[in-house]
Amino acid sequence: MRYSILFLLLFSLNLQAQNTVSETTLPQKMQFTFNEYLGYVKKFHPLVKTANLEINKAQATLMAARGAFDPKIEVDFDKKQFKDTEYYSILNSSFKIPTWYGIEIKAGFDQNEGYYLNPENTVPNAGLTSLGISVPLGQGLFINQRMADLRKAKMQMQLGQAERKLLAIAVLYDASVAYFNWKKNYEEFQMYSQYNTNAETRYKAVQSLIKQGDKRAIDSVEAGISFKSRQLSLENSKLKLLKAKLELSNFLWLDNSIPMELSEALFPELLIENTIQETLKTNDLLANNFSIENHPKISALETKIDMLEVDRKLKANALLPKIDLSYSYLSEPQYIDSYKFENYKVGINFSYPIFVRKERGGLKLTQYKIQESTNSLNLERLQLSNKIKAQKEVITSLDKQRLMASDLVNNYKTMLQSEERLFTFGESSLFLINSRESSLITAQLTAIALRNEFFISNSELYKIMANPD
Repeated sequence: MRYSILFLLLFSLNLQAQNTVSETTLPQKMQFTFNEYLGYVKKFHPLVKTANLEINKAQATLMAARGAFDPKIEVDFDKKQFKDTEYYSILNSSFKIPTWYGIEIKAGFDQNEGYYLNPENTVPNAGLTSLGISVPLGQGLFINQRMADLRKAKMQMQLGQAERKLLAIAVLYDASVAYFNWKKNYEEFQMYSQYNTNAETRYKAVQSLIKQGDKRAIDSVEAGISFKSRQLSLENSKLKLLKAKLELSNFLWLDNSIPMELSEALFPELLIENTIQETLKTNDLLANNFSIENHPKISALETKIDMLEVDRKLKANALLPKIDLSYSYLSEPQYIDSYKFENYKVGINFSYPIFVRKERGGLKLTQYKIQESTNSLNLERLQLSNKIKAQKEVITSLDKQRLMASDLVNNYKTMLQSEERLFTFGESSLFLINSRESSLITAQLTAIALRNEFFISNSELYKIMANPD
């Protein structure tokens, strides 16, 4: 009768230990799903917000580049007065409008006077107005520094989008690994808690049987060793769980950059394997082929090559001679409507280095950079394709392994239950029961570890895809 009572007690405890999360604790706690967790990280994590700043920086760069085409007002006033004599008073003002193809429109007004005024600065008493245009006929007509900067700034917007995704995906990957480690340690802690309770109950039951003379005193030592061993494992798993929770809390933030600590009332999602691929959007990739042409790394490299191509055109344009032609119509303010075209000012500026070594060297250097970036692009395409193929195989293999590990756990549970039945008939011993239970614990730890590897492998595929949105 005593053996039957002990068996029923052990068997009921074993049934509780079959679940890594104690059912009695669930009504008092709340599940914190992986999808909810990633939502918090995407919305509030400071590094994800920093990644979004890449777009703002690119917009600021574009604004600065467009500023080179802003109209400009210039005023230059210079006056000298000495011993009651006005040597000179010179006022030069202008309004310039830069245009796309290097052409510049300019309106001006000059008013100069003075006893020692330079004759070339002499203008009518009412002043002199001008309206003119400046045209580069060689270098700078079809492309110049302003045009190149603006084109590159527009490309920087695309580059900023790609870099934002790469920065954000790195944070989300680390956050995912932290969540899975929390789940792994939580399951181990729950498992050790149950087996610690089992070991304590056995220890007390054996002590009771020893007092009644139905067990040897040495069995108390055996049960005590098992109990102490389970206590040690429980304490170790408790420490690991605490560290995992603190690591997870690093990724939990609220609005206004307020850090959030993981509550004791929260526990990880129980069946992530059923939802992880949908959450990470890797389910379509596992079923179909994935085009890497839209990958942020590919987009970033292609954009950098396009920006280098703009530099190449600018360097090639520098091989042309610099010829700037300017014309300005001149008129007194009161006669501005008379259109006397015989009053004008023209100018031509020509320069050209004889050997053009600086320009040719700059062009070759840019061409080498384009070739280098093209090689990197081809290599990145191949590496990404191979990474995706390899990771898909890893996920498939780990999925099979975790199912096998689950079957092994069930088999070890059957062996333990069988050993406990034999114990009730006096055909087994506490040592064999503890041995079977240790094997079961090892199998469960292996199953937990394989599930964790399966989750992380999906996150690695998510990281390779680099699509955090």
